Amino acid sequence: MARVVKIFYSGNMPDSVTVISLGGSIIAPRGVDTAFLKGFFRLVEERLAADSRAKLIIVCGGGGLARDYQAALREVIPEARSDDLDWVGVAATRVNGELLRRMLRPWCVEDLVTDPSAVSVFAGRILVAAGWKPGFSTDNDAVVLARRFSAGTVINLSNIAKVYSDDPKKNPAAKPVDRLTWKEMIAIVGDEWSPGKNTPFDPTAARAAAESHIRVIFAEGRNLENLSGILAGRDFVGTTIGPE
Repeated sequence: MARVVKIFYSGNMPDSVTVISLGGSIIAPRGVDTAFLKGFFRLVEERLAADSRAKLIIVCGGGGLARDYQAALREVIPEARSDDLDWVGVAATRVNGELLRRMLRPWCVEDLVTDPSAVSVFAGRILVAAGWKPGFSTDNDAVVLARRFSAGTVINLSNIAKVYSDDPKKNPAAKPVDRLTWKEMIAIVGDEWSPGKNTPFDPTAARAAAESHIRVIFAEGRNLENLSGILAGRDFVGTTIGPE
């Protein structure tokens, strides 16, 4: 059964800021998914029209593009350095981010954010961000931006509908869950992050979100009706993590 979750915003911002971490596997799994992007554009348009105070921060992942180019680097240079792999992944997120920024230009007046710790201006209604630097995933960027603009919730959209209690590929008894504490989530994702690591959430970002009492909602990214429900505070299918 889906849980009802009201979007929570910390701080005293005059506007309602929501952070959406949009997985690159949703934007471009193997080539750009233009059908999804058209639907996402309409959803954003409708959301902003329905709530004049709503603002969105959209953080773009690298997806298949990042994985393909990182795999190519590993094949050519088997001993490729971790930071070189990271920079390749960062570049992929920026390609996806620039696409989203241009697509959402009617509401996005700032340049693509590539350093979430430095941005201070959010004059439009949408801010689009991408990867930062080695050692920091876009999950982490989303948490940094949520803290910076007092957004209490990050919506993490990927190709999974819910977080599992354990890795279902390794543990057939693993079950999808509606809610977890950050302690439980960190036990699932582990303590270390590496470029291209396939976990529901970057362990570094998980610790930062737990420390900042940020709620993260995990949901299947292509289900736009479900995303509309999350944004409007209606019933939705997904997993809610924290805050404690």
